Amino acid sequence: MRRPGEEWGGVFGMLRPCSHGAEKYGIDASQWRAHMCGLCLGLRDGHGQLARTATNTDAIVLSVLTEAQLAGPMARTTAGPCALRGMQRAEVAPADAPGVLLAATASLLLGSAKIRDHVEDRDGSVLTRRPMAKVSHRWADRARGQAERIGLDIEPLVGAIAGQTDLEHRAAGTHRAVDASLSEAGRATSISLDELTGPTQLCAAEFFAHTAVLAGRTENIDPLREAGRHFGRIAHLADAVEDFDADRARGRFNPLTVTGTTMPQAYDLLRESESALRAAVAEAQLADLPTVRWILLDPLHSLLRRLRRGIGEPIAHACNASSQHVAGRADAPHAHRGGTGHRPPTRPNIGTGIAIVLGVYCTGWACCNEHTAPCSGERRDALCSGECDCGCGDCCDCGDCCDCGDCGCCCDC
Repeated sequence: MRRPGEEWGGVFGMLRPCSHGAEKYGIDASQWRAHMCGLCLGLRDGHGQLARTATNTDAIVLSVLTEAQLAGPMARTTAGPCALRGMQRAEVAPADAPGVLLAATASLLLGSAKIRDHVEDRDGSVLTRRPMAKVSHRWADRARGQAERIGLDIEPLVGAIAGQTDLEHRAAGTHRAVDASLSEAGRATSISLDELTGPTQLCAAEFFAHTAVLAGRTENIDPLREAGRHFGRIAHLADAVEDFDADRARGRFNPLTVTGTTMPQAYDLLRESESALRAAVAEAQLADLPTVRWILLDPLHSLLRRLRRGIGEPIAHACNASSQHVAGRADAPHAHRGGTGHRPPTRPNIGTGIAIVLGVYCTGWACCNEHTAPCSGERRDALCSGECDCGCGDCCDCGDCCDCGDCGCCCDC
């Protein structure tokens, strides 16, 4: 099953701010780390060491949005040495800052859903399922307590996450159906793609809207709720696109398959949501803030660009007419008929993921060495390398990365 917690990511999420973007906007690149470390330490201080594994980098945007709406900059506190920082001290967002508390609430709630999903799918050893189920329940209870502390009603979100399984069962008949069964369910079901992504949209919408509540900017509640709704939709659809081939090969549920949504249609929906999200953020008068562009808008644009390449969408670019002919090449990505062209890595099971967290992150190995991400199975550069994987290293030739407009690309053509 695919729950909202799956789409929002884990130790590494959907949003990957680019170090080149920080330089372009004149931002200290350590700002992202300040929010991430603040979230990690907030989880540790409030809920124990194990809760740090719930750190969700996509939830960091909640802390960033809250700070962006405050009248003045958020205070910083000095954190002690940490293996993930090469045993260096750092100035980080306080663990009791409103935005950090909101991000921690989101991380706990979505982390709880993700663990419960693994347990229900019988991933990992039989011996680990009961203790992991206890962790899931404990995190859910902690999320409720912390949400009450910041005035957020998360019961509708808990209900939506819990109802995702039933929604998917009704759409596909069973989450372990083979491809043929999925196709039949896709033709027979009356559940739309928007309904299937609804729980993720609801969670993101309410979390985004609450940043305005915490910052005392009530006029921004509705625009940010709309921005969050589209953020959730992008997260769910992007996850479905990237997992499409693997899900089909393993007979797993995929919302695109059961609803008969094609890759071009999915990409159109992604572009539609990105445009709507940008409009909503602009309505809240946040679109021109460097930190919001760097941490939210630019990474989303980079994500869609990567997906476009993966599914073989033709790239029309005014600066380079030759790129318009990509679709006609025999070796173009969309030549992979019946698939996306993505070759996603194998995701570690829950036991392997925990082993990676303990052996790679908690020891500091990830700080200085290439490593495997515990949630996605992708290979990552060293955290302290200062590099990024957004694909912008050679984009400033305007060959295939942007629309030469106000698109939030990683470079100014």
